[in-house]
Amino acid sequence: MTSTRQLTERDREARATANEGLPTLGFDTATPYDDYVGTATLHRLQRTVTDAPEELAFLVTTQVMELYFGLLRSEWQLAQRQLDDDDAAAAIVTIKRTVRHFEALNAAWASLSWLTPAQFNRFRDALGEASGFQSALYRHVEFLLGSKSEALIRPHRRNAEAYRELVEALARPSLYDSVLAFLARSGHAIPPAAVRRDYAADYEPRPEVEAVWVEVYGGPLAPLAEALTELAEQFSDWRYRHLMAVRRSMGAKPGSGGSSGLSWLEKSMRREIFPELWTARTLM
Repeated sequence: MTSTRQLTERDREARATANEGLPTLGFDTATPYDDYVGTATLHRLQRTVTDAPEELAFLVTTQVMELYFGLLRSEWQLAQRQLDDDDAAAAIVTIKRTVRHFEALNAAWASLSWLTPAQFNRFRDALGEASGFQSALYRHVEFLLGSKSEALIRPHRRNAEAYRELVEALARPSLYDSVLAFLARSGHAIPPAAVRRDYAADYEPRPEVEAVWVEVYGGPLAPLAEALTELAEQFSDWRYRHLMAVRRSMGAKPGSGGSSGLSWLEKSMRREIFPELWTARTLM
């Protein structure tokens, strides 16, 4: 006859076997995952202003994009520091990583690709003058890519921190400026005027810089040129997807923030970043 003690031991063994491989299930407070990610805070940030079912998707997608803007800003500032330290290998890794970030950011437009004018109109008026045009982080991203405009920081004057950061970014070198300064220090014939310039002003393409990129493509820094090219391509894709999302959901109506909407985006698309990287290809 099997004893009660033997049954108890077998029961324990069976339970131990059944629970093998299970994650930790007991915590004194919130789970470490929730603490680290801040899930409770994140999910409290979706405060819609209408009952339109489409608005939540619009808001969540916009918030996801803002998080990616902050990530891109941090990464490109890191790449600039690496270039300033003449660590091209590290900068290439960082820039190539941001190409992947941009792929995910661009894919976020798919969450709004179904939005028709009728669906957008259900909540658009309730947004008042709110517009993606007013995103301080996106403006910072554009400044880091060299697309600068002093006028576009004016909407942020009432937000002291955002305004200060944009004023500083306007006056600081862009990522492309940091690349050109690195190439100059590396012995390439970058003209001094391309490095020591007014960083708040529009960058003027130069044939000398174009010639340097042709030279770079024949040497060990070619991966840097390609990483920047991939990044520029992803940014162009972002602009195009933005344009098409606006075109699909509201046509040529004026933007809610006072811009001309579609025509403004079309004009923005014509402002090319890293210009000599593209024109140099004709000379190769």
